Amino acid sequence: MFSADTYRQRRQILSERLGSGIALFLGNEESPMNYPDNCFPFRQDSNFLYYFGIDFPGIAALIDIDNNRCVLYGDDYSIDDIVWMGPQPKMSDRAAAVGVENVESSASLKTFIDKALQSNRQIHFTLPYHHAVKIRLAALLDCPLGALAEKETVELIKAIVSQREIKSEEELAEIEKAVDVSVDMHVAAMQTARPGMMEAQVAARVEEIALAANGYISFPVIASKNGQTLHNHYHGNILKKGDLFLLDAGAELESRYCGDLSSTFPVGQGFTDRQKLIYEMSLQSHYTAIEHLREGITYKEVHFAVCRKLADNMKSLGLLKGNVDDIVAAGAHALFLPHGLGHQMGLDVHDMENLGEVWVGYDGEPKSTQFGLKSLRFAKALKQGHVFTVEPGIYFIPELIDLWRERHIHDDFIVWNEVEKWRDFGGIRNEENYTITAQGPKRLGTKVKPKTVAEVESIICK
Repeated sequence: MFSADTYRQRRQILSERLGSGIALFLGNEESPMNYPDNCFPFRQDSNFLYYFGIDFPGIAALIDIDNNRCVLYGDDYSIDDIVWMGPQPKMSDRAAAVGVENVESSASLKTFIDKALQSNRQIHFTLPYHHAVKIRLAALLDCPLGALAEKETVELIKAIVSQREIKSEEELAEIEKAVDVSVDMHVAAMQTARPGMMEAQVAARVEEIALAANGYISFPVIASKNGQTLHNHYHGNILKKGDLFLLDAGAELESRYCGDLSSTFPVGQGFTDRQKLIYEMSLQSHYTAIEHLREGITYKEVHFAVCRKLADNMKSLGLLKGNVDDIVAAGAHALFLPHGLGHQMGLDVHDMENLGEVWVGYDGEPKSTQFGLKSLRFAKALKQGHVFTVEPGIYFIPELIDLWRERHIHDDFIVWNEVEKWRDFGGIRNEENYTITAQGPKRLGTKVKPKTVAEVESIICK
């Protein structure tokens, strides 16, 4: 939690950008796993955190822009609650800590909203992603669930995105701390993984680092010998000597700011010549992205620069043929890179994407429908204060290879007989987190994740 002034200033900026009406924010509710009292770890909505800073369930808030008034809605806990939960701050104390002067009961929110609707006042809201919160919002607005999306306020979405995407110095400091813990997670994985071990044991060590920092993981850990599966959360395989292990994991601090890193390393030995060849090609893509980072360039342009480097490297292996620009324009390179270069990061590991990728990553411009390019989440011009991931990869996905070959997709560019020789290779990804400053791009974190072949081989358990 930051100072009360920080939250006041954020709300003031939002009010000025909206101009009029009521900005309504519903905090998240507890989410039961299997019965009401056994819940998943609570995670507050990030927009609520950004403007109100209270990481606790069952509360709501609004900014009455027309009357320059901010209200926190919630109820103090009874002794029955305190017996189980321990002492809890009163709502007035929670409100004071984030610069809110008005506190009212949860029940009074419905009364206020009813009067606002009767007066035809504009109520700005974003569509909740938690079903319980969505139901609560529909009841407050006396609106069918299916009609909520039509009433979501684009003006509020655009105002939030324009504000949250530019990180302040205090936000950057938190993100750097999260990245440092994330680096520790990746180093621990490299030092832990060995032949005969289950993937789950490495994943457990990674999560331990995040928990020991009084934090949590910023998303479910990807820890797999099958790196060709992009979001592989299965951890039941036994590692063998020489396997390539892909780890995609990050820490979320108590402040809820995130890190997100990826590493690929061999198990129980150094890289084989074959692994080293593809690994260093993936690093070339990574360095190409970093070389292009600057204020004003679109991230789509950086993505295409990486795609051209990848296509050129695949040509050198004899896997692709033809003109590199034609290969990339057609999307044939996506056989080996079926995802985008990166995404924004902050309070969410994929920052603000619940508000819609078309607004967060494209400023309202339509996304491509081309395979691979359609998965580019962040495409707009880079600004000072943007925080984003750089995560190119190289993958050999047997199912995708078989499908494209069977359907003769990009036969003009792909040398199928040569691709077949690599079908069981797996996948490689390296990922780091960057921001744009007045001096240029800056890698976030004071610790450096091992990345070169020499750095990785000096750390892995042999």
